Amino acid sequence: MVIVSVSLSKKLLEDIDCIKDEMGFSGRSDLIRASARMLIADNREKAEMVGDTNSVLTLIHNQDVEDKVTEIKHDYEDIISTQIHSHLKEHKCLEIFILDGDVHRMYQLAKMFQTSSKMDYVKLTVV
Repeated sequence: MVIVSVSLSKKLLEDIDCIKDEMGFSGRSDLIRASARMLIADNREKAEMVGDTNSVLTLIHNQDVEDKVTEIKHDYEDIISTQIHSHLKEHKCLEIFILDGDVHRMYQLAKMFQTSSKMDYVKLTVV
């Protein structure tokens, strides 16, 4: 196997260690490989979808990145039916987007948030 170095925040590493222990992975590498396989499978599944559908996009982010969320969402107003914004503890925000339209546009929107280092959590759920 190839060895890859990765930079992780202390919090992310703590979360990885907790999940590793809870799920019984033999080490961090096994957990990270399983996570990568899940992300790859999810990506392939979404890439194969076609047509119009409905979905829910959930985001959690720090309050200070509201402008980044606004910047991204304005390019996808054609598929955003509803947006719900709620303030959480510790200066976090929860965004829920109800989407209607082309599944590829939904996937692109989710990808814009997923690849932004400013989001804590991104989940696209296709109905």
